[in-house]
Amino acid sequence: MKLTIPDMSLVALIGVSGSGKSTFARTHFAPTQVLSSDYFRGLVSDDENNQAASADAFAALHFVAGKRLAAGRLTVVDATNVQRGSRADLVKLAKEHDVLPTAIVFDLPESLCVARNEARPDRDFGAHVVRRQRGELKRSLKFLQKEGFRRVHVLRSAEEVEAAEIVVEPLMNDRRDLTGPFDVIGDVHGCREELEELLGELGYVHDGAYHHPDGRTALFVGDLVDRGPDTPGVLELVMAMVERGSAMSVCGNHEQKLVRALQGKKVQVTHGLGESLDQLGTRDDAFRAKVLEFCDGLIAHYVLDGGKLVVAHAGLPERFHGRASGRVRSTALFGETSGETDEFGLPVRYPWARDYRGHATVLYGHTPTPEVEWVNGTLCLDTGCVFGGKLTALRYPEREVVSVPAKKVWYEPVRPLAPAKREPTVLELADVTGKRVLETRHHGRIGVSAEQSAAALEVMSRFAVDPRWLLYLPPTMAPSATSDREDFLEHPEQAFAEFRAAGVQSVVCEEKHMGSRAVVLVCRDSGVAPARFGIEGDGVVYTRTGRPFFSDTEFLGRVREAVTSAGLWDELGTDWLLLDAELMPWSLKAGALIADQYASVGAAAQAVLPVAVAELDAAAGRGIDVGPLLDRTRARASAVDAYRAAYRRYTWPTDGLTGVRLAPFQVLASAGAAHHTKPHAWHLDLAARLTAADPDLFAPTATRFVDTTDADELAAATRWWLELTESGGEGMVVKPAANLTRGTRGLVQPGVKVRGREYLRIIYGPEYLEHLPQLRSRGLGRKRALALREYALGLEALDRVARGEPLWRVHECVFAVLALESEPVDPRL
Repeated sequence: MKLTIPDMSLVALIGVSGSGKSTFARTHFAPTQVLSSDYFRGLVSDDENNQAASADAFAALHFVAGKRLAAGRLTVVDATNVQRGSRADLVKLAKEHDVLPTAIVFDLPESLCVARNEARPDRDFGAHVVRRQRGELKRSLKFLQKEGFRRVHVLRSAEEVEAAEIVVEPLMNDRRDLTGPFDVIGDVHGCREELEELLGELGYVHDGAYHHPDGRTALFVGDLVDRGPDTPGVLELVMAMVERGSAMSVCGNHEQKLVRALQGKKVQVTHGLGESLDQLGTRDDAFRAKVLEFCDGLIAHYVLDGGKLVVAHAGLPERFHGRASGRVRSTALFGETSGETDEFGLPVRYPWARDYRGHATVLYGHTPTPEVEWVNGTLCLDTGCVFGGKLTALRYPEREVVSVPAKKVWYEPVRPLAPAKREPTVLELADVTGKRVLETRHHGRIGVSAEQSAAALEVMSRFAVDPRWLLYLPPTMAPSATSDREDFLEHPEQAFAEFRAAGVQSVVCEEKHMGSRAVVLVCRDSGVAPARFGIEGDGVVYTRTGRPFFSDTEFLGRVREAVTSAGLWDELGTDWLLLDAELMPWSLKAGALIADQYASVGAAAQAVLPVAVAELDAAAGRGIDVGPLLDRTRARASAVDAYRAAYRRYTWPTDGLTGVRLAPFQVLASAGAAHHTKPHAWHLDLAARLTAADPDLFAPTATRFVDTTDADELAAATRWWLELTESGGEGMVVKPAANLTRGTRGLVQPGVKVRGREYLRIIYGPEYLEHLPQLRSRGLGRKRALALREYALGLEALDRVARGEPLWRVHECVFAVLALESEPVDPRL
């Protein structure tokens, strides 16, 4: 005897004491799935038979059950549950978490249950208790479904209990096994001619029923019917596709109303229903019966592609994905409303998509909009075809939008198809304030606290360039793991070992220029920026925190000329370019910092220590034993000399652009494309071409490709690093040669910096080598985690730029990078 229960369900075991519920639960369910009232009595009172503790026990049981149901876990409640009140609490709990309540009833003979209780020393109550419980059970049996239990299984003998088999079935909306590819089609509303044209554009062919030669599946978001000229034709076409297996559809609110009308129920014949009924009236009874069966069987929403795609007619908040209840179905068909009506008498929809932060992409229709627009991973595909707009589809997972125009206005809308309320380049304060959770493709959800948002807003509003220029902010960079070599805090062997452990065989070592990180956005001509970014100008150069570098246009003019000479505009098919680079000298941006923080220390030490050495020398000449102190003072003076030499290497005078050098190392994005999937060799080749085009402005970057499994190559790369740093270089950055890389544990660091011994004097002080034992305990975990989060946000921003999403969608990622910069992390790392 098979007992089917939904995958996401609250199962109530119902039966008198001694009916075998607990034994059944142990046999058929995992221990973690079963919540026993006896066990919870023991938890709260140390006595599983203490009936006086029942109230507290059930309060605790319901709390734990709620947590399990919230997490989507199958939950079994093992209690007598013979009283309607106790069952009502469970049904209420199931409804609160939008899962289906299931009842398994143990209606066994009273004599058997009494005998079992008498055989147990811990059951000291009489047969009258079982008799009373059985009476309550008998009175309840025929009302269980009315109470709200969606499935009721009744076992009437010990043999039936023994033969029972639990079969856990996925919900009908759970089609995570279907991975597509899909062509998700917006509200058709009886527009068969436009639908056939759209299917043709999507590559479908017709031989009895439309299907795609490559096995793609058309997925309709509902509202196939009403208002348009040929509702029967649309239904005929879609039903044939579904029957063939080349299409699926969710239910729309118009299908639900049509079903009620065809069933003879009283409905208001409005919003195009009359047209559908008239058109269906021209067809025979068999066709109308088939339409009724088809529409009545439509599911409210589907979860597809391993949970990465959700399709519902009116959209669906994440808390309802994959769940089943009247509330879920209503939300999927009608959406959530504020309870108000607009000036046209239509309900005001709650803007759920603006608050959506879920993992899944949600595709929906229901509310017509002139143009599709991605909002937090959701997309409305109803572009008002029946109102004279367009019929639109999205190719998934490609995220390519395909539309065909309406042949005419088939039905006058109650509310005009107004233009989108928000211009793509308009940025709003609400986009970046308060607590935010951003969904990124490469690193999942990333949270930004309200305090971090406030700190970023202060910087952005007071110091940054116009946010319409800010397509990207570079992430912080993680240092290599601390070295245990004598006289080294950082060494290449740790960086190589890290990438090797992550499964990265090929890396590139790039010279780390000691300057200021700079992002350069350059436009081909003056007409590009107003059209693409909503701002006048030729481009911008800014720091990694968004602060401007140059106020004049000469620098951008030189960069544009180099891009033109290198032939990159045409090669990349773009009219703008975004570069990641290092701008030198360091003193160009950090002159005040060098003077106040570094030079002042060096000058003070230089004024004191040589005098101290001379005096100690004189004292030693007079026979005073100052040898150890003299050695120590000489060592300090030598350390200060090395310290001053270290920061002086990175400062030199500039006059206008004379002396200014730009070292690009990555082409971040261009029109319609983000380039983080291209290997670093590609980026370095383009950088070399820019350097050849203007060698006075552009500086080359020394590089070396290394196999992390080849000992000879690793040794050669280490020697190269030593020569680089001993001759005054800052160090190197080790990167996966393939660029964007996922390793054995997820996203791999985009780069690990390995700084030289002398350079680290600037960071940790002139005499840091004497404190290496203490410095080796520096904590790197927070810095490395921050680097990955900022990197993922940067990638997300660039992907959104490439997809042509509105600037405010790009800017929320960029702003989040700046917000995370306020996280307390040791700035020396």
